[in-house]
Amino acid sequence: MAAVLEGLEPEEAATEDAARPAVEAVDSRPGAPFLLAGNQLNLDIRPGGCHRLQYLCSQQPPQLLQVEFLRLSTHEDPRLLDDTLAQVPWSLLRLRSLVLKGGQSRGALGACLRGTLTTLPAGLSDLACLAHLDLSFNRLETLPTCIPELRSLDSLLLSHNCLSELPEALGALPTLTFLSVTHNCLKRLPTTLGCLSTLQRLDLSENLLDTIPSEIGDLSSLSELNLASNRLQNLPASLAGLRSLRLLVLHSNLLTSVPTGLAHLPLISRLDLRDNQLRDLPAELLDAPFVRLQGNPLGETSAAPLSPPDISRIPEMPRLFLTSDLDSFLVTPHGCSVTLACGVRLQFPAGATTTPITIHYRLWLPEPHLVSLGPHDFLLSGVLELQPHGVAFQQDVSLWLLFVPPRVRRCREVVVRTRSDNSWNDLETHLEEEAPKRLWARCQVPHFSWFLVVLRPVSNTCLLPPEGALLCSSGHPGVKVTFPSGATEEPRQVTMQVVHMAGAELRALLEESEASVSPLLCLSQSGPPSFLHPVTVQLPLPPGVTGFSLDRSHLHLLYRTPSTTTWDDITTQVALELTHLYARFQVTHFSWYWLWYTTKSCVGGLARKAWERLRLHRVNLIALQRRRDPEQVLLQCLPRNKVDATLCRLLDRYRGPEPSDTVEMFEGEKFFAAFERGIDVDADRPDCVDGRICFVFYSHLKNVKEVYITTTLDREAQAVRGQVSFYRGSLPTEVPQEAEAARQRKGTDALWMATLPIKLPRLRGPQGSGQGTDFSLMPLNLGDAETGFLTQSNLLSVASRLGPDWPAVALHLGMPYRELQCIRHEFRDDLDGQIRHMLFSWAERQAGQPGAVGHLVKALEQSDRQDVAEEVRAILELGRHKYQDSIRRTGLAPEDSTLPGTSSSQTPESAQA
Repeated sequence: MAAVLEGLEPEEAATEDAARPAVEAVDSRPGAPFLLAGNQLNLDIRPGGCHRLQYLCSQQPPQLLQVEFLRLSTHEDPRLLDDTLAQVPWSLLRLRSLVLKGGQSRGALGACLRGTLTTLPAGLSDLACLAHLDLSFNRLETLPTCIPELRSLDSLLLSHNCLSELPEALGALPTLTFLSVTHNCLKRLPTTLGCLSTLQRLDLSENLLDTIPSEIGDLSSLSELNLASNRLQNLPASLAGLRSLRLLVLHSNLLTSVPTGLAHLPLISRLDLRDNQLRDLPAELLDAPFVRLQGNPLGETSAAPLSPPDISRIPEMPRLFLTSDLDSFLVTPHGCSVTLACGVRLQFPAGATTTPITIHYRLWLPEPHLVSLGPHDFLLSGVLELQPHGVAFQQDVSLWLLFVPPRVRRCREVVVRTRSDNSWNDLETHLEEEAPKRLWARCQVPHFSWFLVVLRPVSNTCLLPPEGALLCSSGHPGVKVTFPSGATEEPRQVTMQVVHMAGAELRALLEESEASVSPLLCLSQSGPPSFLHPVTVQLPLPPGVTGFSLDRSHLHLLYRTPSTTTWDDITTQVALELTHLYARFQVTHFSWYWLWYTTKSCVGGLARKAWERLRLHRVNLIALQRRRDPEQVLLQCLPRNKVDATLCRLLDRYRGPEPSDTVEMFEGEKFFAAFERGIDVDADRPDCVDGRICFVFYSHLKNVKEVYITTTLDREAQAVRGQVSFYRGSLPTEVPQEAEAARQRKGTDALWMATLPIKLPRLRGPQGSGQGTDFSLMPLNLGDAETGFLTQSNLLSVASRLGPDWPAVALHLGMPYRELQCIRHEFRDDLDGQIRHMLFSWAERQAGQPGAVGHLVKALEQSDRQDVAEEVRAILELGRHKYQDSIRRTGLAPEDSTLPGTSSSQTPESAQA
């Protein structure tokens, strides 16, 4: 187990995932368990870690002498925490990794809470083997004096603290390769920083730095440097001397220029200069493919000569970067630029407020009572709430909301929608692209309320004066409305939206091959409901129909008022003027208009069906079980056109029945997933209502629920065959027990939508240990016929013997540490499940690749598991002998010959080379 940390990357060791390793309870005193597994001591999983560590130090069990990894929560009493840490140096002599992180607890609004750690006892400097120290999410204001004395320190993580400076003594760490001091209050850096000759990665983002010492150019081994989100106005020329630099991140600063030599760094692969004040750059950087320059005023000129920026104005516009543990910020009359932890940006211009005001924010999950969607709108984001509501600003505030762009945007547009005076309004929105799959929606807001991003049909608006006007659709050029002079006495706002319906879908709905419709036109206005003079509406004729060939008896003009759900045929009530391509008619008040070409004598009911189809999404409901842990079920609701791609992406990790038949569902509609026939879920989940998981479907958002299911039945006797049923709307009073019974519920108001089977395999091991669990594993092809195969049963035998050494084997197999943490979290109380999942996940990725078996044998040897390595060799040797015998029996080789590559003294590595 001493090899567990050797392949550990500092970034991976510093991951802030909530995953924690599964452990064994080892304690000689009932009622006071501590958590010890191999050489790892994890005391941040349960409360009272300090008391458990003090008890361990007083008892001095033999296992304590082998501990190399210690995790301890800092959400404890400060005095108790200090007394406990003072006992570490003389109790844990071999300690190599010490993690003292806060952030495990969250506040009422979900923000991470800092730990109580403010300093470290001086005695920690005696930890001669300590290589990894993580003090993130605490309250450190100065660096503890014992840290510069840790001569073996390789990684130091100080993120999310209150440090305003670093001591000069920090340069005395001779082996430091990774230093992270993000989200602090650093205003200056020590000049001795350049003495860290072994430093490879340095992260100083999200601080208050305005200068960088020139000594930073002495970091000869530095490959990654992150100085984003500071107040840097210029950079030292010595940066051009960092010959090992590959990544340089400088976005969100106040830079007006950069050293020319940066373009000549030999290994640079990314230079991020976004969101600065750069107006001019060397041609080498402007043309370089590795440079990112969005958000800079490059190339801006004026009539007057370009003058240097007014540095005296810079402090008047502070830049704030809120961490996840903050939900408010202060805005002064000087203004500020704010980036929230949820990815939202705000810019308050100077003079926006006359007095200081505290702004609170919260990101809500989309719920029907918080979301306002029109008949053809799509939701693209969560709901952002900014408080205090309704407080007007002297100048408009700029707001940026991040969203994932939809795949289909034909005749549709993205807008920010806000709530004002108990009604929802769309704001003028501009899109800014950050990456191919990341877009910003920017708008100006006069006051705060709720905000969300919506994809809607293209909307065209004009202010209609008494003199008349012409309003055209930008999405459909053939749609126009002409307002004559005198149509209104007072100016009024007129809005037009156009919705297109696919002809093939309409013909399938009406079961009529010749049916077709024009675009659907929605007209709305402010002011009186009617105009003083009729206005002329122009709609294109339905596709395939011309004014010279159509049969007028088949053409219908349909009208629908907002207050009704029916369509009226008004063809005989208006005068239709037909041209070769268009139909024109006059109306005095606005609503929905639609041209139909069909042989049906009564189209009112048909129009309602088509209208509902435009509002519906045909979706599939999916229930998949994780291959390595059938108790973990993935539930998903997604549009029909995304099913195949989603299944291709998931089926290497999940298995299950075919998705449900296509179901019609409204955008923003709530439905429930109910587990039945002996299968249940955790009722404490916030989205669990009476044992049923709640969904709200939005076609452009993720609709995924991953839950653990359980059963009270005896699975050692037989497998449990249950099901999950999906229901629309309100919770049903009676849940059917059979899928066929559920399918008998017909009618437009039926709540049942689909039922999919779920199977929990039979447990054969004692107490459900999982050994020999009836997993349906994917076929393996690990090895080859000449050097021998490893079958599923062979790998299960290897897994049964690894025990707590499995992380060392995994790291030597090349698996990243982050994946190990995820496995530990998924199988928190199942050591056998952790081992099997690791081994089979690796085997599936290696299937068919040469040298995979040799790689496994070498990893076992490097992890000091020579016994298991010899077992694998014996299995391979037996396989080679069987292969020789079969070849001889078929007459393909002489009886006394030895086949190439099958010598009994040959190792698996050489045999497969």
